[in-house]
Amino acid sequence: MNTGNGSHLSPSQRAWRRFRANRRGYVSLWIFGILFVTSLFAEVLSNDKPLVIYYHQAYYFPLFHAYPETTFGGDFETEADYTDPYVRKLITTGGNWAIFPPNPYSFDTINYFTDHPNPAPPSRANLLGTDDRGRDVLARLIYGFRISVLFAFALTIVGTLIGILAGAVQGYFGGKVDLFAQRLIEIWSSMPELYLLIIFASLFQPSILLLLVLLSLFGWMGLADYVRAEFLRGRNMDYVKAARALGVSNRGIMLRHLLPNSMTPVITFLPFRISGAILALTSLDFLGLGVPPTTPSLGELLSQGKENIEAWWLSVSTFVVLVGTLMLLIFIGEALREAMDARRL
Repeated sequence: MNTGNGSHLSPSQRAWRRFRANRRGYVSLWIFGILFVTSLFAEVLSNDKPLVIYYHQAYYFPLFHAYPETTFGGDFETEADYTDPYVRKLITTGGNWAIFPPNPYSFDTINYFTDHPNPAPPSRANLLGTDDRGRDVLARLIYGFRISVLFAFALTIVGTLIGILAGAVQGYFGGKVDLFAQRLIEIWSSMPELYLLIIFASLFQPSILLLLVLLSLFGWMGLADYVRAEFLRGRNMDYVKAARALGVSNRGIMLRHLLPNSMTPVITFLPFRISGAILALTSLDFLGLGVPPTTPSLGELLSQGKENIEAWWLSVSTFVVLVGTLMLLIFIGEALREAMDARRL
């Protein structure tokens, strides 16, 4: 019989119910999820190419195929420039039509037809204005948000896997293995991370992959300490001793018995690690040590805002996106921390 106190639920179901009870964290998860999924379709939302063109009883899809201007009655064999008023007139007259994205600019599209010097203030053509090169700020925010979140997810996954592996080995075997690993971690953590990034940025071509590798080398140590503590506490439990007596391998004990019971700190810290990764990428881009200059980046927009104080729309819009994203992740993390607390009903 259902008593209504949740005793029939599994631990994961009770944790999910506690998470849903935290309205701020639950709503933040939905908002962040919607924003992230929407950003995955940035090319559909913000692009200088039409989604579909109907021209002379034929359909064309410029997002997936490059068409020369001559296809639509133009003069050049090069790819059509759909921001050109002449080309737009060709594909929208005489019974022809085209469907453009809601924001008709990509992250690298330069608006040559603005009436103001760049950076241009918000207008009907550019809702959030343009940057110092004439590129649409709204488009760069959409693409920059997507890159930041995807980079944060990748960095969090890599750092979490390395941290779990290092902490599990230290905590389970203990003794000399733990002592030697701790000394190595202390030495490695004392390395000047920012200086190393500056050195590598001067030696290699900046790229997201290089940044991911460099930050992953340092981003696992904090999590490894928590996993190590959980394994140290759990390795002397009766169920672990029983599994060892039954001949279960060390790998089997670590994966099937200790790891599931050590995932609380891992899950709890995930949103905070994601927010930290976003902030790290933004900070490095602001300093010019992050992604290549042509890549849309929140840090690069903040840097432009610093160089162009009078262009308030650069700093304000980027600040709202960055702070809003971090706040959502913090609210989600707080809700997760409360949900994983088994002492709560």
